[in-house]
Amino acid sequence: MFDRHLGVWPAGVPHHIDVPERNLSENLRLTAEKTPDATAIHYYGADITYRELQETVLRIAGWLQDEAGVAKGDRVLLYMQNSPQFIIGYYAILRADAVVVPVNPMNRDHELDHLIADTGASVALVGQELLAHIAPFAKAGRLAHMLVAAYADKAGRDPETPLPAGLEVAGREDYDIPGTLGWPAAEAMGLMPGPITAGADDLAVIPYSSGTTGQQKGCMHSHRTVMTTIVGGVIWNPRGLGSPSLAVLPLFHVTGMQGSMNGPIFVGETVVLMSRWDRRVAAQLIRRHAVGRWRSISTMMIDLLNDPDVDASALSSLQVVGGGGAAMPAPIARRLKELTGLDYIEGYGMSETMAATHINPIDAPRRQCLGVPVFDVDSRVIDPETGKELGPGEVGEIIINAPQVFLGYWNNPAATRDAFVELDGKSFLRTGDIGRYDEEGYFYIVDRMKRMINASGFKVWPTEVEAILHDHPAIAEICVVGRPDPRRGESVIAYAVLRGEVSEEELISWCREHMAAYKVPRQVVFTDTLPRNASGKLQWKEVAELAARDAEALAEIQKLSQLD
Repeated sequence: MFDRHLGVWPAGVPHHIDVPERNLSENLRLTAEKTPDATAIHYYGADITYRELQETVLRIAGWLQDEAGVAKGDRVLLYMQNSPQFIIGYYAILRADAVVVPVNPMNRDHELDHLIADTGASVALVGQELLAHIAPFAKAGRLAHMLVAAYADKAGRDPETPLPAGLEVAGREDYDIPGTLGWPAAEAMGLMPGPITAGADDLAVIPYSSGTTGQQKGCMHSHRTVMTTIVGGVIWNPRGLGSPSLAVLPLFHVTGMQGSMNGPIFVGETVVLMSRWDRRVAAQLIRRHAVGRWRSISTMMIDLLNDPDVDASALSSLQVVGGGGAAMPAPIARRLKELTGLDYIEGYGMSETMAATHINPIDAPRRQCLGVPVFDVDSRVIDPETGKELGPGEVGEIIINAPQVFLGYWNNPAATRDAFVELDGKSFLRTGDIGRYDEEGYFYIVDRMKRMINASGFKVWPTEVEAILHDHPAIAEICVVGRPDPRRGESVIAYAVLRGEVSEEELISWCREHMAAYKVPRQVVFTDTLPRNASGKLQWKEVAELAARDAEALAEIQKLSQLD
């Protein structure tokens, strides 16, 4: 068992935790019974109490069972942006003994076709603004029932924090689609669900992996595996518990799901909910509601702190901020510390682990570091080719044995077998992430296995180059990829979003002073934005594909010039 990190374990935090063995929907019921009149959700000027939230969850769960025919273990699609209806739908599906399939609201025809076919789902809870994308499947008979939510129906009328554009339209009763009903009509039926029969080891949630290396795969999680990171996240970092949490990370993604929805509901906090990121609205909500806890991603913090109107007073209520997905650039971390006195607590997790397996100790955090293995997590580093375990400072693949590790990929036993490796008589999840750990047990990511650049035989890890480039004062965002090169195999190319003035020649010259020659980008492409998915993760594969197309175009030009 990996234990070298116990020397930096947070003071007062136990080494082991026991989690409740129950259906996750019971977390909401117990909180509603304890604090019925407390505000559960604040959504653009409207408040929903815990009593109201629980009552609405029961009505939607009753509709799912009695009208939509949902039975224990059935998969139900939850295709919405952040909204009260997402939270209600999530807990209603669980209360109906069914399985939540959270769907990225950016998914369209191809992805939806795969999810419906793969899960066998016949029921979907859908945001009204997304209805056009999924309606053809209902019309074709592949979805028997859809419940449509207009987020405006649960919002207030706050002129300082208006609903995002396109979400202001109220709901309808009739959508002229077979089996489709408006959300208010289902609530009005007043149906109640039967007794809970799904327990700790039954399936609860199947989040789908992002699919950056192929077709999306469903990660099977039980009520127990989900409960593990809910409880662990609360106990690891108790600062600000009970104060409002800002929820702007996508709730369909495991980090937002656990840190911004399930965790706050477990302890009875107010969820200050945003449907989309807007730095001005976020700053207003933090100030107005005295938000104490905020789970974010580095890109949101970069955007917020680059706002010239944001000062220390706007963020004075914050007691803990942190997140994952990408390392926090050192200049932004320093700016956050100067403004708030807070460290950005970075962590690491996957859809396969239902959020974090590694988090920085709250009293000894390190920047651009994954943190240390948390409760009952055994994490190692191995040679990805030989399987040999590696020691401190040696770079290899990070593997994980932990109670929150998923049960396998839905409908994909071959992928499940490939996802695990045996070591010391235990089964470890292969993360596909290249990293290392130091003598004190802090883990650091180097890169994704498939992202390594082979430049003239030298291994270049893009995240290392990106981390160095983030220290340049003119860089706001950066993505480093490999571009096919007939002589070198691959060349290092950087795509940069600027916040200051610098030329390509100046930046490359700066790189030569700060990194090994083989890591220096051969070209820097300046761009206004970098592609990111709904959870804020940089879509480096899209950038790499663009670089490959550029290489093909360059090769064609060279051929034509030779003909001339």
